[in-house]
Amino acid sequence: MNEQQLPVVVIGAGPAGLAAASQLVERGLEPLVLEAGPSAGTSVREWAHVRLFSPWSELVDQAAEKLLAPTGWERPDGDTYPSGGDWAAAYLQPLAEVLGERVQFGVRVTGVSRAGRDRVVDADREQQPFTVHTLAADGTESRLKARAVIDASGTWSKPSPLGGDGLPALGERANADRISYRVPDLKDPAVRARYAGKRVAVVGSGASAFTALAYLADLAKEAPGTHAVWILRRGIGANTFGGGEADQLPARGALGLAAKAAVEAGHASAVTGFRTDEIARDGEQLVLVGEDGRRLEPVDEIIGLTGFRPDTSLLAELRLNLDERLEAPVELAPLIDPNVHSCGTVYPHGAKELAHPEQDVYVVGMKSYGRAPTFLALTGYEQVRSVAAALAGDHEAAARVELNLAETGVCGGAGLFDDPAQTEQQAEQASGGGCCGAPATVQIGAPAASGGC
Repeated sequence: MNEQQLPVVVIGAGPAGLAAASQLVERGLEPLVLEAGPSAGTSVREWAHVRLFSPWSELVDQAAEKLLAPTGWERPDGDTYPSGGDWAAAYLQPLAEVLGERVQFGVRVTGVSRAGRDRVVDADREQQPFTVHTLAADGTESRLKARAVIDASGTWSKPSPLGGDGLPALGERANADRISYRVPDLKDPAVRARYAGKRVAVVGSGASAFTALAYLADLAKEAPGTHAVWILRRGIGANTFGGGEADQLPARGALGLAAKAAVEAGHASAVTGFRTDEIARDGEQLVLVGEDGRRLEPVDEIIGLTGFRPDTSLLAELRLNLDERLEAPVELAPLIDPNVHSCGTVYPHGAKELAHPEQDVYVVGMKSYGRAPTFLALTGYEQVRSVAAALAGDHEAAARVELNLAETGVCGGAGLFDDPAQTEQQAEQASGGGCCGAPATVQIGAPAASGGC
């Protein structure tokens, strides 16, 4: 088969992967989407209970919508905020069905290389097609060829460990049965029973931690004894809870205020300046020990929400150029450095910033950001539009920026789910409100048993 007749293999049937396939189809290129899970948006479905910050108007790719239109599909109300489950069921699954046999489920990519060339060999490298090694659910191994590879496999499968040095804390593996790395679904009876009446450590300072704190605070109102111990590596300041009412994204602002309320109401206590070194046993409970020697009061469960990391092992035989800190493409890394940028100050980017020394291989979506946490669905859609244009040879379109973000941007992430008052407020504020005002200074009430600052 002529190399130009080979498919473009897309790894992952999540939002970015299916958008990439849609953009390729629009460009007249043939995609083959390989998804390890059993359905579209497998990872998204694992946080089905969590509401996104972004409204429907920012969650549908334009090329995907064109594919869906002939089926009678209609975009949900653009001012409403779906849950992860809504996003998967109402958009990702129908899109996968429209793409048909171009999407294969239960197929895990285990490695990508050049035909007959490991990463050391230079000779005729770029003239060789890619070889994609796969493992099916039934254990069958296969190898197929591709003209290009787009890795949209995300980072969900690789949460960051609890250790302050970036490695698992001592005892973290041994106590894995008492540690979760996901926002709990407290509507699930088994999950609810796990945390009801318990003392729970929540480690992390982002939107997922806010969500967990708000959920546990609600649980505490019904299950006496439930208490969250919020573990932060930094201190609490004006920006800890986000922009509040000044946040351009009302759902994000409301979530930060809910976490603040949980602390002030005594449902959560804050421990600041704490970097976990060890998780020790104290009878049936766990004790977090800091690198400074502090030992916190025992807890029953730990929820670690310290971010995610990319798994680049399946691309190990390709020549990638990754930033040494973020594990993102080197040209993209300065644009997304979380020490400098929030999601809205990230300049829209495409094939140029995502390119690697290995021609025609791109990492897109959340995985392209490496360890940076501030990814947007809209940014991912712009990435794959540009990449599809580049692969089709339309370099002018690939270089063109077709996405404008407000200065503070709109971050995807976790929001409170099924709070009618909040949902109504989000819809009312979605197209208005100040985006650029300074966040209000947050005054924290004295939390019970804060553990010191």
